[in-house]
Amino acid sequence: MTSTIAPRVRTLVLLLLAATGLLLAGAGPVSAHAALTGSDPRQGAVVDKAPQQVSLTFSEKVALADDSLRVLDPKGKRVDRGDPAGTGGTTYSVKLHSGLPDGTYTVTYQVVSEDSHPVAGAYTFSIGAPSKTSVSVDDQAAGGGVVGVLYGFGRYVSYAGFIVLVGGAAFVLGCWRGGTAVRSMQRLVVSGWLALTAATLGLLLVRGSYTGSGKVGDIFDLDLLGQVLQTKTGAALVSRLLLLAAAALFIAVLFGAYDKRDDEEKRDLTFGLAIGGSVVAAGLAASWAMSEHASTGLQAGLAMPVDVLHLLAVAGWLGGLTALLVALYRAPVETPVDGAAVRRFSRLAFGSVLTLVVTGIYQSWRQLGSWSAFTGTRYGQLLLVKIGLVVLLVGIAWISRRWTARLAESGAAVSAEAAEEGESEADADADADVEKERVTSGAVTSAATTESGAADTGAGADSERAAQLARQRAAVDTARRKRERDADPNRFGLRRSVLAEAGVAVVLLAVTTMLTSTEPGRTEEQAAAASSSATTEANAAGALTLDMSFDTGGEDGKGVVRIDLDPARSGANEMHVYVLRPNGRAFDIPEVKVAFTLEAQDIGPLPVVPDHISTGHWSASGVQIPMAGDWKIAVTVRTSDIDQATVSKNAQIG
Repeated sequence: MTSTIAPRVRTLVLLLLAATGLLLAGAGPVSAHAALTGSDPRQGAVVDKAPQQVSLTFSEKVALADDSLRVLDPKGKRVDRGDPAGTGGTTYSVKLHSGLPDGTYTVTYQVVSEDSHPVAGAYTFSIGAPSKTSVSVDDQAAGGGVVGVLYGFGRYVSYAGFIVLVGGAAFVLGCWRGGTAVRSMQRLVVSGWLALTAATLGLLLVRGSYTGSGKVGDIFDLDLLGQVLQTKTGAALVSRLLLLAAAALFIAVLFGAYDKRDDEEKRDLTFGLAIGGSVVAAGLAASWAMSEHASTGLQAGLAMPVDVLHLLAVAGWLGGLTALLVALYRAPVETPVDGAAVRRFSRLAFGSVLTLVVTGIYQSWRQLGSWSAFTGTRYGQLLLVKIGLVVLLVGIAWISRRWTARLAESGAAVSAEAAEEGESEADADADADVEKERVTSGAVTSAATTESGAADTGAGADSERAAQLARQRAAVDTARRKRERDADPNRFGLRRSVLAEAGVAVVLLAVTTMLTSTEPGRTEEQAAAASSSATTEANAAGALTLDMSFDTGGEDGKGVVRIDLDPARSGANEMHVYVLRPNGRAFDIPEVKVAFTLEAQDIGPLPVVPDHISTGHWSASGVQIPMAGDWKIAVTVRTSDIDQATVSKNAQIG
């Protein structure tokens, strides 16, 4: 059984990494973390005269570039002038040229939210009356494409490198100091440092293109890099690199000078390394906390230190788990990881889990804001998956603790047995030494009669054969001890349970990375509330707005279709249809059809096929409603050649 364990480990690890890659690849572009909560003119509005400016309101502060807000006429020509600017709070505006003709205008925006994620979108409004427009707004979300994939991969690698670096060093320093001389442990911690350093440099280069054009060719644009360095995220990445330089010194001392010191010097050095390592680890964690989710929104001053604790707890648990796995499988026979080290890690992991629970509850409350957000938002759904994985990890860890106790008991028994055997062997060695001395004296007397040259030649040959025999015996002895160690059922059980923990941890890390790039549930619900408020205001003004969720079952089959009917009375009406993703972003589908039915009077269905105006926007003029009543409005959406769904709502018209 033990002869096949290594190939099984490699196969399982490869499968887990492949599954993680698929999970990350399926994540798609990141969701916006600053949601558009209002605009003036509002989406789909038809205004009598040309406005002097266009204003957009977001759920949090955003960073603007020179062309972050653009307004395009029906032919695609820009009609905005000057740079966009904030008008107070979270509202930003751009001025328009005077004397704009009637028609449908497209507003596009691409900004960077306060938690570092790019936000992009577009909507239309009309002056005088809607018209055809040649503007084709790219439906690709901000942060998508090849550059988005590269940035997402860099984020995943940076988290993984941080966990391995901090958790591995904590395991060696706090649980198994004998690991300072083990090459596999040295390689593990150094690999974490290299991964985090390389990922940080990559993120710094990709950042400008990620939040801007999205072009691969702009990755090495030095002007963009200079702009990134002036942002909060750029400063956090540079700070991370400086802290990694300090971490390199920590690693050099831990795996270089530490093992060469005597016991008293090691105690002093351990204290210094613990203090210095904690400061560096907290600083690295703060480079995320001060530039992402925790730095914005509710109670940011409390959320940032909580986020630092959360990240350190994750590293202590999962990184230490990785180090334990390497120690169990790769530690040399001469210095195997003992039961005491495993018990110390068990206590470290238990404390880390408690910290994760407390900080996780706070973070969940802060990011979700309501129980309904658990199931009603993508962030909440991912959080439920993460909670399930953590519970599974805790269950497996409980099994590992049982194996740890058994391993410690068996280790104590083996130590006692070894001590008894040592005493017997010492007695036998004393008798053998007496006999050896007698034989040696006789051999010396006999050797004195041998010719000098022949004796020298024979001695040299015997010495070489003896050295070769000693090497062979050492190799056989090492293999025997490895077989005996691996045959221990308690150690074998612990290795299997720790391997299972590591496999779940890989998937957990992938889900966590997705969570950090997903719009918080609280923000998503705020955007929905703002949209509902806008709908109420529109209805009070005489227009009718209906939102209907649909799911055709295919790819990109979920979304919301919005119907705007103005003035929502009998006679001619103006109708606008918007198709939106669950995150509120407009997108195109092959076909949209609308039908009106007044079942009480047996009228209809009256079909309407609106014209496509722009991305996610269809319009129809002169929609005739014969009489007032409770009309059923049915919308058929087709998202592919075979995927189609019809949704409906009743509304009072007239």
